[in-house]
Amino acid sequence: MITVTSTARTSTTGERADLLESLAKHRYFLRYTVRDLTDEQAAQRTTASELCLGGLVKHVSDVERVWADFIVRGTDAVRGGPADGTGTGNHEKEFTLRDDETLADVLDRYAKVAHRTDEIVASLPDLDISHPLPKAPWFEPGSRWSARRVLLHIIGETAQHAGHADIIREALDGSKSMG
Repeated sequence: MITVTSTARTSTTGERADLLESLAKHRYFLRYTVRDLTDEQAAQRTTASELCLGGLVKHVSDVERVWADFIVRGTDAVRGGPADGTGTGNHEKEFTLRDDETLADVLDRYAKVAHRTDEIVASLPDLDISHPLPKAPWFEPGSRWSARRVLLHIIGETAQHAGHADIIREALDGSKSMG
């Protein structure tokens, strides 16, 4: 188990700084896509899928939280959660903004998850620390992921879903993140 310290963040340089900068950029685009929306707009489905903007932010936040936990705690952190796809199967709760949730609350939770992930990355003794992946059809048996590989995965997930969010936002009101 890795202990997370908050003092290590001030000295992030090199590869860690590059990874965190890339992740911050994609987080920004996701957050920027939901700018100036009401809770009703953030909960609105604008495509044939179940996805809405508030739900995408929730999903990305949950996935980042679980994978950051994986860096610290290993396989048990991922098993049964949104990051391994073996959870409850109730995607409605994960991909929608429920009546008892607000976009501001979801964004606040995402900011806290992002801060924790950044703290973990800054305080790791080594980005090569690895843990075995849980057994799942999409993971090669016996595979391990390093902290570096997990961060690259989080960056990819965030970028992919920021693109999804941009499409949903454009269908909602014509706004785009870029262009």
